Amino acid sequence: MTDQPVGGASGVQSLNRAFELLERLADADGTLGLSDLAAATGLPLPTVHRLLRSLAAGGYVRQEPSRRYTLGARLIRLGDAAGRSIGVWAGPQLRRLAVEVGETANMAMLEGDAAVYVAQAPSAHSMRMFTEVGRRVMAHCTGVGKVLLSRLDDSAVLRVVRRTGLPAMTDNTITEPERLLAELAGVRQQGYAVDDGEQEVGVRCLAVPVEGGPGSIAISVSGPSSRLTEERIPQIVPVLHRVAVDLGAELRESVAG
Repeated sequence: MTDQPVGGASGVQSLNRAFELLERLADADGTLGLSDLAAATGLPLPTVHRLLRSLAAGGYVRQEPSRRYTLGARLIRLGDAAGRSIGVWAGPQLRRLAVEVGETANMAMLEGDAAVYVAQAPSAHSMRMFTEVGRRVMAHCTGVGKVLLSRLDDSAVLRVVRRTGLPAMTDNTITEPERLLAELAGVRQQGYAVDDGEQEVGVRCLAVPVEGGPGSIAISVSGPSSRLTEERIPQIVPVLHRVAVDLGAELRESVAG
């Protein structure tokens, strides 16, 4: 990834700078030019150009015909592997959540414009919700998706909406950008999101964010509306928050270690 040996302080510095460029491209939610990246990182233009050339050669970034840069396809494989690893690691906490609430627990991450389920702990009920790990869902109509979108500012949310639209999955789905922004403002204020039959009729989902992870992470519980009633929401949300806090602490410890 550099023109110099990786060993030693110069190699570590080059790696750190390369990762910073990748982070800046991820934060940009689109493409950035050479001068944009230099301004954002404070690095000299020749350094940015050299690092981008190495990252492009490895498939980690891609240069568009406009000569602007975006993230490369090779990162997808790394993201998938990281998501699976996090999902396996989070299994015990999700199983704890499923037992305490009595409904299926899920973990999801934001990948591009979609929420991707990376782990699940099923409910013990014979009638329970099942979501295949690895499934991508639109963010505007799911509890985890709303939580993940709420971590973005409104302008970034609207860019997502312009790319994906707001298709109606049920009669309850939010299909107007203004309503979605108002919903996300409520999620930020109250600290949790509700999918009330917006993706699937008769299913309710409650979701909260996990702080401290590598990117945006959310956990949720979902079940039939007849069991996961509105009256249970005040009892379930604190359980979700306790598990999210524990997961976040474990994530920060693993990163620090």
